Amino acid sequence: MSESKQSLSASEPGTALWMSTFAFTICFAVWTIFAIIGISISQDLALSEAQFGLLVGTPILTGSLVRILLGVWTGRYGGRLVYTLTMLAAALATFLLAHATTYPQMLLAGLGVGLAGGSFAVGVAYVSPFFPPEKQGTVLGIFGAGNVGAAVTKFLAPFVLLAWGWQAVAEIWAGVLVITALIFWFTTSDDPAFRDRRQRQVPQRSLAQEFAPLGSPQVWRFSLYYFFAFGGFVALSLWLPRYLVGVYGFDIAAAGMIAACYSVPGSLFRAFGGVLSDRKGARSVMYWMLGVSAVATLILSLPVASEEGGFGITPAIFIVTVFVLGFVMSLGKAAVYKHIPAYYPDSIGAVGGIVGMVGGLGGFVLPIAFGLLKDATGLWSSCFLLLLAIVAVALLWMHLSIRQMERRALSLPTASAA
Repeated sequence: MSESKQSLSASEPGTALWMSTFAFTICFAVWTIFAIIGISISQDLALSEAQFGLLVGTPILTGSLVRILLGVWTGRYGGRLVYTLTMLAAALATFLLAHATTYPQMLLAGLGVGLAGGSFAVGVAYVSPFFPPEKQGTVLGIFGAGNVGAAVTKFLAPFVLLAWGWQAVAEIWAGVLVITALIFWFTTSDDPAFRDRRQRQVPQRSLAQEFAPLGSPQVWRFSLYYFFAFGGFVALSLWLPRYLVGVYGFDIAAAGMIAACYSVPGSLFRAFGGVLSDRKGARSVMYWMLGVSAVATLILSLPVASEEGGFGITPAIFIVTVFVLGFVMSLGKAAVYKHIPAYYPDSIGAVGGIVGMVGGLGGFVLPIAFGLLKDATGLWSSCFLLLLAIVAVALLWMHLSIRQMERRALSLPTASAA
């Protein structure tokens, strides 16, 4: 691997990072396309809240489940090839979505659209080998800032939708994804880890070896953090336009703009979270993220202010608080992935894939849960009560695990002395 890294040209790491980040931005824009066009589809088909939640969450399901497989394939066949093919397949499904006319057809097309979300696991495994461990928090934070693609969809899709209809949004987004795949293929090179294995003709690891780290509780603890930090971010990105329309009576364009403004800092500050994780430690960042998130979700769980006045969450308080929540979530997303190359350098694809899969499943499960809770309780704010419960469990598990590790560390000198 070291020889392979030495043979890299000076521009290759930077090109790999920035092209991967650009490609992930476009993939994320496609992945969250239902956040905007789903509202028009829901109106056309007269969907219930639960049906709307399922429609919005279907691409998230596929994008989550394929992450572990795509992560392993990246290690075996190289990130450049897997990334390109993933984008092309997602583009085809997005184009076919424009020609779907029934709810089942749209759900089926949504499964294919979800392949765009699987690109995250590919990008993590592809970009990491280009950089040394001390820079990987920052590098993966920059790459993860491609989450800003959600804002791209929320900013632009409403105007395309109002001008030409939701079908045009799907066709244009598919075309852009094809162009992105071609640009990526012709401007990037294979990652050094894959080149090194190919040059030395290293035999492929067995599936048992690939997935061996998944038996560690630590992997699943990281997954829970990501379930909230990433899954919660995606869920709110998708649900926020619906929430603003239903609770505060915003029109779709205004709701889309506010949701886009939520997504931008919640994405770009992921890079800042990577820098903080490199400099201050991922553990400290995680404590701050979960602590602030607990306070924010508690505030957002309070009743909405009535038109007659009185105590409640006004639109201004809601927007400020949800922006704070998005900011700290972005820091947490970077902190989680700072751990993976450090603890599992030989299994970045598999471990990064499973953590990303669980986080992505949060983006699928939570919008459905939000819809079911709203249908069952009649309370829009019930979604934030659910997020508060998840934060509480994650914070408690992290604290107990860290205390246990500290006790073990203290016992080692005693055992050595004995």
